[in-house]
Amino acid sequence: MTPNHAISRRALTKGALLGAAAGLLAATGAATAEARSSTHAAAAGGPLRLPAPTGPHPVGARTVHLTDPDRTDPWVGGAREVMLTVLYPARTVRGFPRAPQLTPAAAQVFADYAPHLHEGLPAPGTVDWGAVLTHGHVDAPPLPGRRPVLLHSPGGGDSRTLGTTLAEDLASHGRVVVLVDHPGDASQVELPGGMRTTVLFGPPDPATFRTMIDTRVGDLRFVLDRLGDLPLAAAMDLGRVGLYGHSAGGTAAVYATQDDARIRAVANLEGYLDLRPAVLDRPLLLFRTDGFESAARIEASWSGLAASRAELVRADHWAFTDYGALVPQLEAAGLVTPATRAALVGTGEPGRTRRALRRRVGGFFDLHLR
Repeated sequence: MTPNHAISRRALTKGALLGAAAGLLAATGAATAEARSSTHAAAAGGPLRLPAPTGPHPVGARTVHLTDPDRTDPWVGGAREVMLTVLYPARTVRGFPRAPQLTPAAAQVFADYAPHLHEGLPAPGTVDWGAVLTHGHVDAPPLPGRRPVLLHSPGGGDSRTLGTTLAEDLASHGRVVVLVDHPGDASQVELPGGMRTTVLFGPPDPATFRTMIDTRVGDLRFVLDRLGDLPLAAAMDLGRVGLYGHSAGGTAAVYATQDDARIRAVANLEGYLDLRPAVLDRPLLLFRTDGFESAARIEASWSGLAASRAELVRADHWAFTDYGALVPQLEAAGLVTPATRAALVGTGEPGRTRRALRRRVGGFFDLHLR
């Protein structure tokens, strides 16, 4: 399979790539986004907004680039690279800018991808995706002390910051959260050497899906190997590590946990487990929506597993991601239809869905990473 550096204009099959908002938290992009947020006016009367975290701590954000010389990238060859966003409780955020969800370059790529990834999302030029700010403050000093560590793997086709809202809330309650990008299957990842766009168009065949999951498992274990070398290692309690992931990321998180004693608990947010048998001796949360069209396959793949179970009601697959907050705003602005909103995130009240998600995932890790 060869890399794709240009954007395909053909419509993608529904479900081919599970989402696409992504970005690189960088100080240079933060200044641009801060300026845009005060001047850009969309149909809703202002830029899209991510909901604030609810914990007692402000959130710091740093980006990290890692290269694994021992693995070959299956999509483009050469040493495997990954990008991380590390979110953590901050001692202070005064004087440290809020990070954008997308850098200007990533926002431009995403604007072109979005309506092809999900039919009904706004056309290019309609939404200023680069104006969306996170609640993480770039390079803010960490709060003293060691905290539990959570690694997050996004859905297939997603870049890491589509999980920003949940991750920031988890960090604000006293955890270090590491968002992991998976270049090659992610819609776009901004690496130091340039933008990597997805090589996947159309639903992956079984062999490609296996490569995708095996690569993600390798990425997660490589990041686990390197946690002690990261700039924020002093803030991490490496004896209290958990994984969570959405869709393909949930699949990878469960399989990465098998045979890795460093991981104490794992949460799977609507990811299939039928690639191979899943046998776990650690706490497992299986979390699904009531609207996902592949519910029968999900349930069959989860059958027989000892796990805690939870369900988001009046919700659909991407309610686990930042689309849960962004798509209802697009609908209120008249930029997506009610049918598009229902197909992506469901019809439930966004705040109620978000509170249920945060409470269930946070509570699970509180219980098992004490």
